[in-house]
Amino acid sequence: MTVLNPVYINRIAAFLPNAPVENDQIEQILGQIGELPSRVRKMILRSNAIKTRHYAIDPITRETTHSGTELAVEAIKGLFAQGLKADDVSCLACGTSYPDQIMPGQGVMVHGLIPDAPPYEVLTTAGVCVAGMAAMKHAYNAILTGEHKDAIAVASESASAVMRSEHFEAEIDQKKLEDARPEIGFEKDFLRWMLSDGAGAVHLSNKPNPQGISFKIHWIDLISYANEMPVCMYAGAELQQGKFVGWKNVDKQTRDARSFMAVKQDVKLLNENIVRCTVEKALLRLIDKYALKVDEIDYFLPHYSSGFFRDKLLEGLKNINFVIPQEKWFTNLESKGNTGSASIYIILQEFLEKYPLVNGQKVLCYIPESGRFSSCFMLLEVVDGR
Repeated sequence: MTVLNPVYINRIAAFLPNAPVENDQIEQILGQIGELPSRVRKMILRSNAIKTRHYAIDPITRETTHSGTELAVEAIKGLFAQGLKADDVSCLACGTSYPDQIMPGQGVMVHGLIPDAPPYEVLTTAGVCVAGMAAMKHAYNAILTGEHKDAIAVASESASAVMRSEHFEAEIDQKKLEDARPEIGFEKDFLRWMLSDGAGAVHLSNKPNPQGISFKIHWIDLISYANEMPVCMYAGAELQQGKFVGWKNVDKQTRDARSFMAVKQDVKLLNENIVRCTVEKALLRLIDKYALKVDEIDYFLPHYSSGFFRDKLLEGLKNINFVIPQEKWFTNLESKGNTGSASIYIILQEFLEKYPLVNGQKVLCYIPESGRFSSCFMLLEVVDGR
């Protein structure tokens, strides 16, 4: 009979580059696309309820200050500042929505920049927001099975790198030639006001901290509904007459003229399906699977991309009779922005820092992904070493 080890989150660190950026600074830093300011910026910012976010861009020179790889390494250094040593760990799992390069994997690039790192088992996970939790689940399984005693999971996003106005110049020039309005489509402009940069990392082991708070991981559960749902959020591709066409199947001129590498989203598809798929369907199956009881949940940590979805998320919970009152919710979307796959790490770090947690409390984390509609839930229990 296989004996499985308990798994604990012993340390959490977050890294957010540069000073917070307020709403009226965004277009100055990312750059204006075309001759006129964005027509949808104010509308989207009112809806998403984000007041500040961080960009890995110097606000004066507009030069990049950190790559996604470097953001991840800074978060890992935050774990080292808490007493972890690079050679305490033997497994590294890295997730990101948009890596700095197509190859090699983001994980080995992060590994290569960690100070004094020994050889590690390294895994890179791809996707969108759930990529960060896929990395954490690999680290979790590595401890659970006894293959490793200590592991790091890290997620980072450098969304600003592909949202700067310079990346859309070829498309704007092409539209001017076609006598069209020199503005990018809503599916691209929408995300320029939604996404931001940051990284988070966790140290997992098979023992709780002897002093202070740890989180015992009861389970991490991921599910995809790509078998029944179309693509919703994507980059390096385009939808053409209902067909999904990747960047490798078009020439460079087409890639540039149509901003193939920009991040895009079908907002109508998102609004109509994100709660139904990633909350109602996904959570309903877990209630039976884990005998989950709503009155046992002390805190709920949801990663939602926009304040627009807060009440819709509550409505989804009501629809499956699993209502967690909003006073039990914690998110830092308003101040930290939507950092994609790194968001739940950044939420957890601030939650641990700010809340007076008590031994035995249960924390339910929710991480949806609109790429092709995936969802992750994680159940944690507070363990107080004191």
